[in-house]
Amino acid sequence: MTDLSALIQPDKGQAARSLHLVDKKGFEPWLSGQPERVRQAVAASGFKADGYQFILLPGEKAEDWSAALGVTNANDPSVWCLSKAADALPEGVYRVAGRGPGRAVLGWLLGQYRFDRYRKEADAKGPRVLLTDDPARIAETVTVAEATHLVRDLVNTPAADLGPAELQKVVEEIAADCGAPVTITKGDDLVAGYPMIQAVGQAASGDRAPRLIELEWGDPANPRIAIVGKGVCFDSGGLDIKPAAGMRLMKKDMGGAAHALALARIVMKSRLPVRLHLLIPAVENAVSGNAFRPGDVLKSRKGLTVEIGNTDAEGRLILGDALTKAAEGEPELILDFATLTGAARVALGPDLPALFANRDDLAEDLLNGGEKVSDPAWRMPLWKHYAEMLKSDIADLNNAADSPMAGCVTAALFLQKFVPENTPWAHFDTFAWRPSAKPGRPKGGDAMGLRAAWELLKGRYSR
Repeated sequence: MTDLSALIQPDKGQAARSLHLVDKKGFEPWLSGQPERVRQAVAASGFKADGYQFILLPGEKAEDWSAALGVTNANDPSVWCLSKAADALPEGVYRVAGRGPGRAVLGWLLGQYRFDRYRKEADAKGPRVLLTDDPARIAETVTVAEATHLVRDLVNTPAADLGPAELQKVVEEIAADCGAPVTITKGDDLVAGYPMIQAVGQAASGDRAPRLIELEWGDPANPRIAIVGKGVCFDSGGLDIKPAAGMRLMKKDMGGAAHALALARIVMKSRLPVRLHLLIPAVENAVSGNAFRPGDVLKSRKGLTVEIGNTDAEGRLILGDALTKAAEGEPELILDFATLTGAARVALGPDLPALFANRDDLAEDLLNGGEKVSDPAWRMPLWKHYAEMLKSDIADLNNAADSPMAGCVTAALFLQKFVPENTPWAHFDTFAWRPSAKPGRPKGGDAMGLRAAWELLKGRYSR
């Protein structure tokens, strides 16, 4: 991982190139105060202070150049307003002219993300360092940016190099760095204790065999919280196999696990006073002679029986067993992340995770936190009347609704069956992928809902 801490430094008056933030309202007053050489450069370039517009400004000497950046509001920089510049500028040290960078520091770090693991020639551009007048926030900003880079790296990695064993290794490395023990349940113990995780993953063997990865951290006397992430390292759809186009991006089906692990890392690195329980059911939904079948009836860890209406609705099965285990620890809060349904994407598109919560105050805190840190979500209903769509003729419930309607709602209602009614719980049905690039948010894997969840935890549990 890139050393992001080197890309933000306290502003102690050291030499740095100036970045001028200019919005449409202030463009003409700003331009009128510039020397003739700058006005000519602006005229030649067509710079009008449009959002993310960028221009290098000549100084008195060739080496004295600075830059102007078009922003929406120069008095209140957004998270992303420096992201394009962070990507485009040459190596060097920079400061925002006339004010501190504020929350745009995060976008500066995220704008320098690269995934070069498989490229013969990696990006050779050197670091672009930003000075900040708020050094107290550097540590948290770096930790959050590192977590976002972690999600991107994990989701971007092909399934051949990130199966259940490799995902386990990443968890163990982070746990060792943070002083947290890890428990792995697989084989006969998984069969006996987590039958739905076992069933979904049993068609894969060896290093790709299913397992439940658990991490616990923090003082047991502190409030207990559980974070759960869907870790389907590749989803073929099972015997209800996906078409080629539907399978193309299924390396990202462990995006929920990536979010959960990244959030857990923020909690541990920030020394949040909680007792953390991280659970990642890690599987590959493969096809072989012993793959679970449509029509099978599985017994869950909770004791509920589940008829398999569709083997491609596998994420909710492994989460059901993991949520049951999380609830056994009697946490005061459960958060889960999953790339669960295409229906959520049809409803909300790629940018907005669907948020479900069994408490209004929990949903409100998550939405408000997301708004504050530019990590939006949209609340969807746990509409109990749709639970009848999950009825089975021979089991306690079916894993897939008979109707194609309300797919993300019925999936969330399935998960709710495994959460105690008196336990606050929120579920993010997130895409974890950007089909097109935006400043600071490259095409590919991305964290969506991560910062909103951290804002909630920080607000509730920071001393």
